[in-house]
Order: sequence, then structure tokens, then C-alpha cells
Amino acid sequence: MILCFDIGGTAIKPAEAHGADDIVMGARIPTPAHDFDAFIAVLQQAVAGASLPPAGLAFSIAGVVDGETGLATVANIPCLNGRPLQRDLEQALGLPVVLANDADCFTLAEAMIGAGRDHAVVFGLILGTGVGGGVVVRGELINHAGFAGEIGHAPVAQRLFDEFDIALPAFACGCGLHGCLDAVCSARGIERLHSFLHDGTVADSRAIVAAWAQGDAAASRTVDIWLAVLSGPLALVQNVLGAGVIVVGGGLSTAPALIGALDAAVRAKCLQRFARPLVIPAQCAGEPGLIGAALLGLHKAGQRTQ
Repeated sequence: MILCFDIGGTAIKPAEAHGADDIVMGARIPTPAHDFDAFIAVLQQAVAGASLPPAGLAFSIAGVVDGETGLATVANIPCLNGRPLQRDLEQALGLPVVLANDADCFTLAEAMIGAGRDHAVVFGLILGTGVGGGVVVRGELINHAGFAGEIGHAPVAQRLFDEFDIALPAFACGCGLHGCLDAVCSARGIERLHSFLHDGTVADSRAIVAAWAQGDAAASRTVDIWLAVLSGPLALVQNVLGAGVIVVGGGLSTAPALIGALDAAVRAKCLQRFARPLVIPAQCAGEPGLIGAALLGLHKAGQRTQ
């Protein structure tokens, strides 16, 4: 059995993975985000309360781990930020640890048992509070440290649009750069874009998308420009990877019409012409971060026993 954790800034979600099709979710636990000793105590209690002694631990985290230094960047959990996290967890808990980025875990879950299960190459895209991504090739994550597939953080957002007669600013991003997709295409990003386009109007991302679906002129301009900003980089990713599908999760993925419009915009810009949908909503039920961590942990445990 692998004991899995989806580590968020607000809550820790545990699960026991007895097999790829036997993952039992546990109760959420508040995250001690500022106290590492308290954080470890929560995990120790979960290990002690498991139905079986776990063979290892697998973590999905909203952050990245530098493959060369082992140092973690977890901005929303300060007590984990800057630590050699895998080493510290293994020393404190006495069990083998697998760490993976949450977008990578999402992508692995979708590639193995979700919308990408019939495709050799799957690109997973998160459109939620932030923009993230991951890559799975023939069932294997490409660099589960959280860097591969990370489309959200690079200064690549298009700013000049002749068709809209507009120049966008290089919006500041939380990663320290300017002009990232995360800053303009996430849920907070589309709100920022809408405010810029419409004289400081404040609107929730869900309200913007709903108004767009009803034909509202202001929301339509916002979404049209949002689609233009995001579709070009996604088409480039597709040209590089040759993915069978781009699977979308996160809050914005729950609007089918929006994902349909994004699919049409991306396919129009790809070198390969698709007669079928390429950008599709996620299908994995439950908690994809936990499921992906479970699958990764079970795979690593199998490698250790070979």
C-alpha cells in the first residue's frame, strides 16, 4: 500500500493506494503552512493511522522541486519553501518518498485512466487559479519535478493584436516575470484582462465566462482576446509534442463552451490539421492530484521491488 497526500495551502488530502484501481480517499486535514514540525506531525499521525504499514509515501504538491539541488519552491506553504523536501520527509517519516507537482499528477491521472488513456502522448493543462501543465509519454511522466510542461511561466504572452486593435501590458506574474500566460490566462488572469479592457470593471471569472456564453459584448471581447493569447502558445506546444490530446483541468475547464472555443482556436493554429477535438476537458473523477500521486507511488514501489 502507498499512502498518498495532495498538499494544498489550505488542506492536506490523504489517500491509501492499494492498487491502481483501489484508491481509498481519507478525510481532509488543515495544512500547518507555517510550522514544519506541525506539518510533519500531521503526516506522522496519518502514517500511524493507516490501515496497513505503507511501503512508501507519494506527494502531490503545488510547487516545483529543482532536480539539481533538490530544493522545493512551494509558495503557498512557507514551511516547505526552500527545503530539500524529499530528503527532509524521508528522514522525518522513515519511508521512501516520491514528490510530484500537482499539474504533473493531474496529467498522469488523465493519461492513465482519464481522457488521455488511448493516447501515447498527453499534455495536461491546468486553467484555474494559475496556469500549469505536464507531459506524459507512453505512461511515463516527463520530469515530475514540475518544470516540464510548465507553460504558465515564461514571458511569451502576445501583447499586440492587429485584429483587435489593442496592445496589452506585460502583466506582472507571481513568479517574478512579466508577460506570463499565468498572469493573463488563469482565472485571476482573465479577471485582470477584463478589468484592463473595460475601464477597471471588476468581475469574477465565472461571471465573465457566463456573460460571454450569453453573448454579452464586453465579455465577448475579453474572451476573444483571452483565446488569442492562449491559443498560440498551446499550438506551439502541440507542434513540439505531437500530443494525442491536450486535457484541461482547473476551474475554467468546467465551462464546456469555453473549452470548445479554445479547441477550435488551437486547432486553427497547429501545423497538423485535426478533424477531431484536440483540447478536451478532463474526465478523471475524484481527486486527480491524489490519483496521479498514487499511480506514481505504486510505479516507484514496483521498481524498488524488482
